Amino acid sequence: MLPTGGARRITLHAIVHHRRAFLGAILTAIVLLIGVVGAFWTPYDPMTFNAGPAFSPPDLAHPIGTDVYGRDILSRVMAGAQVSLLVSAGAVGGSLVAGTIIGLLAGYLGGFVDVLLTRVVDIMLAIPGLVLALGIVTLLSPSALSVTVALIAVYTWQFARIVRSSVVAVRHRPYVEAAKGLGSSGVSIVFRDIFPSVLPVLIVQVATAFAWGILDEASIGFLGLGVQPPSPSWGSLLIEGRQYLYDAPWLPIGAGAVVVIAVLGVNLLGDGLRDIVDPRSGGTRS
Repeated sequence: MLPTGGARRITLHAIVHHRRAFLGAILTAIVLLIGVVGAFWTPYDPMTFNAGPAFSPPDLAHPIGTDVYGRDILSRVMAGAQVSLLVSAGAVGGSLVAGTIIGLLAGYLGGFVDVLLTRVVDIMLAIPGLVLALGIVTLLSPSALSVTVALIAVYTWQFARIVRSSVVAVRHRPYVEAAKGLGSSGVSIVFRDIFPSVLPVLIVQVATAFAWGILDEASIGFLGLGVQPPSPSWGSLLIEGRQYLYDAPWLPIGAGAVVVIAVLGVNLLGDGLRDIVDPRSGGTRS
């Protein structure tokens, strides 16, 4: 957990002048661009069979080759980016809202509410995240929505713990006590005086959770419990290419490379944001 006292503001200038954050931002922007472009245009229809010869190796017509059905892999990677990124964004957004509410309530109210919610958070965090996600997806039936709901159930408790710890660190600060003495309502104090101190830490956690969301979606899809064929996602593309890894290694490499770039980029960005918020964690220019 990052200390909130003395936390610095996250600005574009700070990101540009931090090597890891800047590199992470560039890689993340490239992956997001692939997803945005893929929503409106792909070289071939990602669902069309025989767009080229089956198992065609990479060439000018098909830069990442074709699969067993002659579908263009580049087009399917671009189309699959929409699913993978939207699932991760939905999971992070949902868990951010739920976890922030739980953390604010536990940290500000204290007492029995804090003890109860903290115990619930501890219990949920004790369950391996991927196992919990797989169980929920199995109960709901495999789909992009099921994966999103499952990841929300996993990530919410991480956000709750971080928010609660941050609120506890600032709730007795003089400016908070002054606001109470002036008769400000609890809601006003939480969102006007306390939440701004929590926000920088939340931004860092959002970046970290987004990287995990991409990786977990790919993992669940690789196990066959994510988006179902023939619809593409990075996880489903990996499992489709796995059986042809030795005969046609370009099949899984496309989706695998994008997953690596996406996770690396978002992790570098998250590490950089952490350094910007708390210079003691590693230096602002490392």
